[in-house]
Amino acid sequence: MTLLDIIVITSTVVGYFISISLFIAPFYKNRANNYLSLSLFLIVSLIFTAWFETDSVLLEIINNMMLDFLVGVTLFTYFLIQIKHKYLKSNWYKWLYVPFIFSVGIEILISFSDLILGFYNPIFDDVMFYFKHFFSIGLNTFLILFARVLIKKSDTTSSYKKLWLLRLNFYIIVIILCWLLSSLEFHILSSEYITSFLWVITSFLMWWVLYYGVFKLQVVAQKDEIHQSLASKKANSSLKKELNKATSSKIIIALYKLMDEEELYKNPLLSRLDLATRLNTSEVYLSQIINRKLNKSIIQFVNEYRIRAAKDLLHNSEFNKYSVEAIGMEAGFKSKSAFYNAFKTHLDMSPGAFRKLQ
Repeated sequence: MTLLDIIVITSTVVGYFISISLFIAPFYKNRANNYLSLSLFLIVSLIFTAWFETDSVLLEIINNMMLDFLVGVTLFTYFLIQIKHKYLKSNWYKWLYVPFIFSVGIEILISFSDLILGFYNPIFDDVMFYFKHFFSIGLNTFLILFARVLIKKSDTTSSYKKLWLLRLNFYIIVIILCWLLSSLEFHILSSEYITSFLWVITSFLMWWVLYYGVFKLQVVAQKDEIHQSLASKKANSSLKKELNKATSSKIIIALYKLMDEEELYKNPLLSRLDLATRLNTSEVYLSQIINRKLNKSIIQFVNEYRIRAAKDLLHNSEFNKYSVEAIGMEAGFKSKSAFYNAFKTHLDMSPGAFRKLQ
């Protein structure tokens, strides 16, 4: 068994595991993930039937049915659901499945002629196979590129999710390109170097989707759920007592107001310039007045808000089902490491340890 065999086998197992988990696990189950699950299942099945060549008549029939006609459609649907596009409700949308239905019909006809009637025309079989093969490449290319255009134009999804969709879309484009080149290489040069590379990058896709598409994107989804839950029952600021102790400076009062009412600290990209601009002052003066009046830096001031927000969530049993990283993102930290470092600096313990104290 070669290294390439090991890569393909392990990735096949991972791919089936991800697709089944996305479909049956309640935490991940939703309409978009159902289509992502089906897409991954189809891709893994294509790898399985193409890589592990056997004399099985069933596998040969499945392979000839051209499951790849479905991959582009299911991925296209996944992208549309994620960006909430109106095309999902269009009447023409169901016609995207016609090429697969046609392919299945042709394969049934050929199999019936061969097994039942004893009639087999290899020329017709080869012509139909190559026609379906290159037509499926064209269809998949069109759908994935079209989806990319729609994703870029979309303004109905978060920047993180949009970045994930564009990356996944680009990855599929690369796979399709290798797929086309491997077909040309095989028929023109009778070699399979690009085909081997195709198996590697397609196998790597399974691991990449496992981390970025399932874990990271689910953390963002958790963060959004937490945010929506908090928005529905927004409480008074926990820092009002500190405000009473502070100076009556208009800038300080306005700063607390921005934090309490608009929760600017929840923006992970919040900068000193952003705050200064909102308060109609300069960065230098804002830093000086916070340091002089509150005896802390701007980042310390902002992080105190974030830590308090995170503490409230960690000690609220309603949010026990969400990961610590998702809670950190909701509180305004841009990364897991930034959250852990700030939390440990303020409380001398990790967020996980703090959660266990409730």
